[in-house]
Amino acid sequence: MSVAPMLDWTDRHCRYLHRLLSKHTLLYTEMITTGALIHGDVARHLRFNEEEHPVALQLGGSEPADLAKAAKIGQDWGYDEINLNCGCPSERVQRGAFGACLMNEAPLVADCVKAMRDVVDVPVTVKHRIGIDKIESYDFVRDFVGTVAEAGCDTFIVHARNAWLQGLSPKENRDIPPLRYEIVAQLKREFPHLTIAINGGIKTDEVVQQQLQAVDGVMIGREAYHNPWWLSRWDELYFGAPPSELTHMDVERAMVEYMEREAREHDTHWYAIARHMLGLRHGLPGARRWRQVWSDHRLKHLPASEVSAIANTKPSTAEAQ
Repeated sequence: MSVAPMLDWTDRHCRYLHRLLSKHTLLYTEMITTGALIHGDVARHLRFNEEEHPVALQLGGSEPADLAKAAKIGQDWGYDEINLNCGCPSERVQRGAFGACLMNEAPLVADCVKAMRDVVDVPVTVKHRIGIDKIESYDFVRDFVGTVAEAGCDTFIVHARNAWLQGLSPKENRDIPPLRYEIVAQLKREFPHLTIAINGGIKTDEVVQQQLQAVDGVMIGREAYHNPWWLSRWDELYFGAPPSELTHMDVERAMVEYMEREAREHDTHWYAIARHMLGLRHGLPGARRWRQVWSDHRLKHLPASEVSAIANTKPSTAEAQ
């Protein structure tokens, strides 16, 4: 089980929350471009909490030499895996000639993988789509995986939709192209020696368990963010751990402690952290008010512990009305 790299969402604060809920799930960073690491503020992009392990760094780029440099930086910072993004369809990423458009250039992706593997000891993996634009033949994605696997990549995370490079926004690309799980299952049958994980539209344990009959792993995206409490069952269901005894309040207290630590050590305001846990009480009575309190900008001057106390105080009759 893993949580997908999601731009603007899976930062280190989000990953800290997810790690509280599951000790074993593999967590991914947001996509970070090679240019940001080679020419930018490395600490700002790569700093993470030791508690986050196992954690993978996802890179965006298409120059083998630059990807090798960025992968080495990532390993030196302590990441457990380097993942190459070959699935993002955004126009900004296309202008940089990477993301989903790399699926048209399998030999280049193979060169990128080899360049990274030559300089790091941690696994180098690839996340990609099943096709791009109107290319819907299985042969296309089969040949992509086969070519890249020859360069030494043995783990592929497959988003089971095409990426439409023209005419759809990144958001639309997560919903409009149809899901074709059977293509991913076929990849696993054809490449039994590779680790094949599936991503895309999976929201329940029932579907996860169905997919695990056909592939090796499941990556969850938006559902893990909007309903993070789901992760609290994963260690028991998928990693053979004892049932979790955590309560929602346990997790909230741990997040408040984390907010206070971040404020002391990095001058990070709790508001930047709390946004990631707004789905923690998804489906529970009182969740709406709890969410409103934690996202109320008028409370930003208060310490996180006081905001938590307000959020967990039953509203007066007047407030309720």
